[in-house]
Amino acid sequence: MSDKPVSGSTRRAFNAAAASLFTIVPRHVLGGQGVVAPSDQVTLAAIGMGRQGMTISMELMARPDVRMVAVCDCNEGSRDYAEYGENDLLKQARALLGKGHENWGADLASPGFKNLTDIFRTSLGMGGRMPAKRVVEAYYGARSGSGNYKGCNAYADYRELLAKEKGVDAVYVATPDHWHAPIAMAAMRAKKHVLCQKPMTHSIGEAHRMAKTARETGVATSVTVNNPSTEASRTIKSWLEDGAIGSVREVHNWSSRPYWPQGMNAPAKAMPVPANLNWDMWLGPAAERPFNSAYLPFVWRGWVDFGCGSFGDMGCYSFAGLFHILNLTPPVSVESSTSEPHAASYPWASIVHLDFPANGARKALRLHWYDGGLMPERPAGLAEESARRFQSRGEGVMYVGDKGILVAGFNGQNPRVYPENKKYVQAPRPRGSEEPEYAIDQWLKACKGGPAPKADVVSQTPVTEALLLGCLAQRMPFEKHLWDSSALRVTNSAAATKLVDPPYRGSWGA
Repeated sequence: MSDKPVSGSTRRAFNAAAASLFTIVPRHVLGGQGVVAPSDQVTLAAIGMGRQGMTISMELMARPDVRMVAVCDCNEGSRDYAEYGENDLLKQARALLGKGHENWGADLASPGFKNLTDIFRTSLGMGGRMPAKRVVEAYYGARSGSGNYKGCNAYADYRELLAKEKGVDAVYVATPDHWHAPIAMAAMRAKKHVLCQKPMTHSIGEAHRMAKTARETGVATSVTVNNPSTEASRTIKSWLEDGAIGSVREVHNWSSRPYWPQGMNAPAKAMPVPANLNWDMWLGPAAERPFNSAYLPFVWRGWVDFGCGSFGDMGCYSFAGLFHILNLTPPVSVESSTSEPHAASYPWASIVHLDFPANGARKALRLHWYDGGLMPERPAGLAEESARRFQSRGEGVMYVGDKGILVAGFNGQNPRVYPENKKYVQAPRPRGSEEPEYAIDQWLKACKGGPAPKADVVSQTPVTEALLLGCLAQRMPFEKHLWDSSALRVTNSAAATKLVDPPYRGSWGA
């Protein structure tokens, strides 16, 4: 990346008939070498500055065609967000800022480690709107040469951001799951392009409304899932279409999640709301309740009102790939067996079975999801080395055909066909070959008038529908739910249908 400042704001030319398309002026016209022309830049606001919001925002800022101008979070700032490594977020910020910033932000350093469960110990890191604003302004200040920059606005309410930041082209949504759809749809209606964290929505009804809004507004959208674009997915798709294991009749997909708390009752105790947090705003469309630290940050994933549990955290990745590889349409039924169910949270462990109808040349198939340490039975007849490899995969996927099986890592990496066949061996990628273009790259191109990303909101709606049906079955286990996708209804259960599109609290949401 150039050390020169990135000048100017993105020039949007929204057409009345196609409100999302940019007028692009070639870089050689408005910019010199190492300078991104204003028309090639996407001005961006980030909403939700927790771990994912912070880390992806920093990755986006490092791109020469992105200019971060606003951040938003109902948390002013704290140092209690789960990190993937010790002091990871601050280290990432210092690396982004570059030479001379090795000791930057000492007051934002991790206060230490915390055990979220008996099996999960995490470093705690910085998050919230003011730490995010500091990183943004320090970055552009460092690039300006003066060290001085005050061009990032911080908001507690996304509605105020959308009302005031008229020059923003695009929005990155990285809130807890229950806020994804309301914020994303409000941004689309304000004619902002939207990059949304996974899972796309918190309910099936939201997914369909979000797709409708995307179609109506014409803005560029994407969910942050790469599996439809990976080399592994292309390889598996080509092998299966070539008949490597015959007709696929079953798929088994297993995850080591959760490592945050699940399978528990709602806390009865009320705790004082931290001074830095707008608790009512954090709850938003979810049912009102007293504040308790059991809900946030990060641990919200296990609660049914805020997250989508293990399935929502990981299934959105693998299902995006499975739908692409197998040309799946929404399932027709779903059922699950789980560890002890609790009304307020997802079970600690489950097996979910989804039945998919035939589509074209592909026959009907059944997909089995496992989490909480559960795994499919090891196939008989595997050689010892292959059996060890299968058992060592804490997360993985297995396609079962009428002539063999294909086993791969959770996201399809390192696929192997059994019985082994020299024709179906993944060749190493040639040195110097071009990296696949992933979701964020595709989305940024679409923001500037390029084609729709492979993981856009419309294409991910049936994926999200299947994923959230699995979550519904986890909440109502030990019974088979018959699904009518066209009517968005569980035909044999009025109680289950109520979970398809639950109402928002008061006037929150969209």
